[in-house]
Amino acid sequence: MEFKFGGSIDNQKTVLGHPTGLFVLFFTEMWERFSYYGMRALLVLFLVSSVLDEGWGWDRADALILYGWYTSLVYITPILGGLIADKITGYRKAVFLGALIMTLGHLSMAFEVFADPFFYLGLVLLIVGNGLFKPNISSIVGQLYKTEGKEKDAGYTIFYMGINAGAFLGIMLCGYIGEKVGWHWGFGLAGIFMFFGMLQFYYAQNIFGKIGLKPAKTDSFIDSAPGVDIQEDENPDVEEVEVPKNVSNDRLKVIGIFAFFTIFFWWAFEQAGGSMTIFAKDYTDRVLVDNGALIFKIFNTLLTVVPLVIITWVLIMLFKQTFKKYGLSNIFLGISFVIIWAIVIWMLYREFNSEQSEVPASWFGILNSFFIIAFAPLFSKLWESKYNPSGPVKFAVGLILLGLGFGILAYGSLSIPQGASTAAVSMIFLVLAYLFHTLGELCLSPVGLSYVSKLSPKKLVGLMFGIWFVSSFFANLLGGFTGSYIDVIVAKYSMATFFMIFTLVPIGAGIVMLLLNGKLIKMMHGIR
Repeated sequence: MEFKFGGSIDNQKTVLGHPTGLFVLFFTEMWERFSYYGMRALLVLFLVSSVLDEGWGWDRADALILYGWYTSLVYITPILGGLIADKITGYRKAVFLGALIMTLGHLSMAFEVFADPFFYLGLVLLIVGNGLFKPNISSIVGQLYKTEGKEKDAGYTIFYMGINAGAFLGIMLCGYIGEKVGWHWGFGLAGIFMFFGMLQFYYAQNIFGKIGLKPAKTDSFIDSAPGVDIQEDENPDVEEVEVPKNVSNDRLKVIGIFAFFTIFFWWAFEQAGGSMTIFAKDYTDRVLVDNGALIFKIFNTLLTVVPLVIITWVLIMLFKQTFKKYGLSNIFLGISFVIIWAIVIWMLYREFNSEQSEVPASWFGILNSFFIIAFAPLFSKLWESKYNPSGPVKFAVGLILLGLGFGILAYGSLSIPQGASTAAVSMIFLVLAYLFHTLGELCLSPVGLSYVSKLSPKKLVGLMFGIWFVSSFFANLLGGFTGSYIDVIVAKYSMATFFMIFTLVPIGAGIVMLLLNGKLIKMMHGIR
C-alpha cells in the first residue's frame, strides 16, 4: 500500500485536501507567531513609556537600537538552529525545545516587574528558542509531501496563513492588553499561547511518523502501511535518490538568487513598522466622528471575528480527523481557543462601550495579516491550477505588486507640502497599500519557503532554511537605515519622493527577475 503523503497512516487523512499533519504544524506556528508578534508589538512601547506608566522611560533612539539588535539576532540564530537539527537533534525535537525555551522567555519578561535582569534574560531566551523553532518547523512541512510540485506550494501557502493568523491575533490582543491593562499582562499572554502551541505539537507529533526524527533515523520519510516492511538504509549519510553534484550546485545557486531578491522585497516591506507607521501617526486623518466612528467599530468587529471564525472552522475539521488518536493534543488546542474567544469578546464589548473615535496608528499593522488570511486560500488554489506560473515569475510579480503599493502611498502624498511634519491624508491610501503589499507577499514569501524545501539536498534542508532567513536580517538593517532618512527627504524634496524610492527599486528588481526566468528554470533541473 502506497501512501500519498509522508508520515504515519493517520497523516493520510486530509483537511482541505492536505494532510492533517500540516494543520498540526499550522496551529503550532500560529501560536508561536502570536507570541512573537504580540511581544514585538509591546517591546518599544514598553521601553519608551514613563516609569509612572510602568515602563522604563528610555529614549526612543535607545529603544530602537535594542529592538534592532533583537530582530536582527532573531534572523541569525535559525542558521545554527537548522544546523543543530540537521546534524544532532532532528527537526521535531528542535521545534519542541525551541517552543519550550521561548515559553520560558515570555515568562521571564512577564516577571520583569520583580527585577530588570528578567527582561534581558527573556529576550535572550526568545532569540535562542526562535533559532531552534523557526527553520525546522518549515522543514517538517516540506517533508509531508512526496512530490515537489504545485501541491507542496499550496501546502506552504496554507501554512503561511497560519503564520499570519497568529501575527494578526498577537498584535491585536497582546498590544491591546499591554497598553490598556498592563505591559506584564501583555507579555504573559504571549507566553500562555506559546505554551499551548508547544503542548499541542508535542502530543500530536506521532502523526509525522519518521519525519523529523534524528538524522540517522530519517532516511525513509514515508511510513509503511500495516504489514509492510521498509528497510532502513544501511548508510544514513547517503540520500535515497542520488543527485549529480552539478545539479545540486545549480539548485543551491537558485536558492541564493531567490534569497538575494527577497532582500529587496523585505527592505521595502518592513517599512510597515517604521516609515509607514510614522505616516499613519502624523500624516493620516484617523479621527472619526458620528456614523464614521460607529462604522469603524462594526468593521473592526468583523475584521476580528470573521478570521477567528474561519480558523475555528479549520480547528473543528482537524478535531474530526485526529481527536480519537490525538485527543490530548486537541484538548490543549481547544482550551487555547476558548481563551482567545473570551478575550476577543471582552475587548469588543469594552470598545463598543467607549467614547474613543480615533483609529490607533498601530491598527493598520493588522491589515497585512487580515489580507493574508482572506486571500491565502485563493492563492493556494491558484498555485494548484493550470495557471500556476514558475517560481521566478511569482517572485517578480510579488516585487512589482509591492512597488505598486508604495506607488499608491506616493500618489496619496502629493498633497503634503514639502517639509510638512503633519498632514491629514485619507486612510484609504494606507489600506490599499497594505492590500498590494500583502498580495505581493503571497506571491513571494510562501513560494520562497517551498522552493528552499524543494531545491535543498535532504540533509541540508534545515541549514538552507536558516540561511534563507538571513536575507531578512540584512533587509531589516537596510530598511531601518533607509527609513531613518524620511525627515531629511521630506524636508529637501517631499513625502511622495520618499515613497517613490520604495516604488521604483522593487519594480526594477521584479523586472530583472522576469529576465532571469528562463535561466533559473534550467538551473532548477526539472523542479517546478
